[in-house]
Amino acid sequence: MTDAPTPAPRTTSGPDTRTRPWHGIMVATTLPLREDLSVDYDAYAEHVAWLIASGCDGVVPNGSLGEYQTLTDEERARVVRTAVEAAGDGARVMPGVAAYGSAEARRWAEQAAEAGAGSVLLLPPNAFRADEQAVRAHYAEAARAGLPVVAYNNPYDTKVDLVPALLARLHADGSIVAVKEFSGDVRRAYEIAELAPGLDLLIGADDVLLELALAGAVGWIAGYPNALPRACATLYRAAVAGDLDTALPLYKSLHSLLRWDSKTEFVQAIKVSMDLAGRPGGATRPPRFPLTGDTEAAVRAATEKALAEGLN
Repeated sequence: MTDAPTPAPRTTSGPDTRTRPWHGIMVATTLPLREDLSVDYDAYAEHVAWLIASGCDGVVPNGSLGEYQTLTDEERARVVRTAVEAAGDGARVMPGVAAYGSAEARRWAEQAAEAGAGSVLLLPPNAFRADEQAVRAHYAEAARAGLPVVAYNNPYDTKVDLVPALLARLHADGSIVAVKEFSGDVRRAYEIAELAPGLDLLIGADDVLLELALAGAVGWIAGYPNALPRACATLYRAAVAGDLDTALPLYKSLHSLLRWDSKTEFVQAIKVSMDLAGRPGGATRPPRFPLTGDTEAAVRAATEKALAEGLN
């Protein structure tokens, strides 16, 4: 059995003009599952290729949206290989390498390097409320794999907050090149720039895209482009260019969807939107179960409204 599927035919979005592999729109990809909840690698390869052809710069496999916590080691490694092959350029792939143990995070970073990825995304240690010493050692260990490491600050789920001063120390250590900022506190963008001017800021939550883009973000690790890549690409590029005449009305139109990226049900919500947009959304693995009732109705209504307005 081969490790990677036959790549789907595709066009490309043109040459990669980014100055760093972690810049631009890097889509945190969902993972298509078959009826028996096995991974559909062919559908995943097609989805990666389609996202890039639709104007996104790259993909982030094995993040929370990719349900990495439910994957076997074999599945997780094959997802990365599939993404690199389907993207056609490893610089467009930033695998998530989160793990409870630092040695395991380093192994996943080494696997990403062997697969040809251009960078990796790493949460802080989250099996316990790690202190600064533990956080710095964790990132230093993963960085030894040799790929640029993007820190992921998600204090809601990890209970470990990568505050600006700590990010500055991690950057000074040489352990990280950028941060995916998911705290929702847009004021941090300015403090990060003051304390660590060489550290790149990446938008980490879809519903603060405009605010962080205007504050100097150079990338977006994005959820909703899985369903609406062209509209999201237009929004991001207008926002980072400071084109508020284009960005603001589009942001207002999409925001009822974008804020699902910050809710507990974000994986299921984005997959529902993908189904409605004709993309391979589908089921999630337990313990995540399908949306029902008012929650499902709200996601469907917001998605249908966006599609009716041509925001796809």
